[in-house]
Amino acid sequence: MEVFSLTRALVDIESITGNEEGVGDYLHSLLRDLARLHNGHVEKIEVEPRRHNVFASFGQPIVTLSTHLDTVPPFFPAREDDTFIWGRGACDVKGIIASMLCGAEQLLAEGVRNFGLLFVVGEEKNSAGAYHAAKMPRGSKFIINGEPTENKLALGSKGALRYELKASGRMAHSAYPELGESAVEKLLDALVRIRAIQLPRDPMLGPCTLNIGLLSGGRAPNVIPDTAEAALMFRLVGDPSPVREAVALAAAGLADAQEILCIPALHLGALEGFETTVVAYTTDIPAFNGAWGKPFLLGPGTIHVAHTSEERVPKAQLVEATTIYKTMVKRLLTA
Repeated sequence: MEVFSLTRALVDIESITGNEEGVGDYLHSLLRDLARLHNGHVEKIEVEPRRHNVFASFGQPIVTLSTHLDTVPPFFPAREDDTFIWGRGACDVKGIIASMLCGAEQLLAEGVRNFGLLFVVGEEKNSAGAYHAAKMPRGSKFIINGEPTENKLALGSKGALRYELKASGRMAHSAYPELGESAVEKLLDALVRIRAIQLPRDPMLGPCTLNIGLLSGGRAPNVIPDTAEAALMFRLVGDPSPVREAVALAAAGLADAQEILCIPALHLGALEGFETTVVAYTTDIPAFNGAWGKPFLLGPGTIHVAHTSEERVPKAQLVEATTIYKTMVKRLLTA
């Protein structure tokens, strides 16, 4: 396998969350060929109908290379220049998959065994594949999770706390606002209070941050609105309890604050000799809940272009990641 052509082939298989079957089948075929050559084992693990994780092992998998199969929308195909491979999923996550596969092929050619590869569905939405995999561990003591870190070992990642705020009012003709009750104004007042919350800071992870991602409400410009909603995301750096309490207090009497998702902030494993970083995004690691071993986080590409129309991955980092993954597997096999 060649990492550039493999990255392009993977990018060109559309795998927006929920539609991972095609790329899963492609990887299963590649891994099946490796398994035949090197006395390995490969399997599809159904998570939902037409959605499956893919797992391959070569001996007892003490170390597992893992990342996700899905991408965000919209799909756009691969292209290549002298420096980058472009396309949806180029850095998040198809280039990572390619580097892991090429690294695994080289390890096997060198006679290295006792490692595995695990590719899971659904990370971009709800980590469905990782939660499913956590229920069926294979004895792995270490898991190397792939996300774009510019090939630096992430010492920590922020968590996520997501809310939906819903405000209710009473419709009236806008010429007579005293006859109604504006849900939009109530929601805006709640958001002003929430934005004033003093959010915590962690010495390593930095500040907790807030994004008001969605706003909707009302019927028409000449109608006092009876409904309004907002979707919020906090990037956690520690215990979510103080944030939860502050949101409840800020929304009280104005809007119903419903918690949708909570993923904890993480402090991750380090290895001597690796350049390090800290990332502000969340990963599948909390969903694995330790079932696949001590987690490490590293991958080619930068998160700054992931999920954008300019998504790309440096070719040099794909090559470098292939070597780094090999080095990490060998190091952890003797840990």
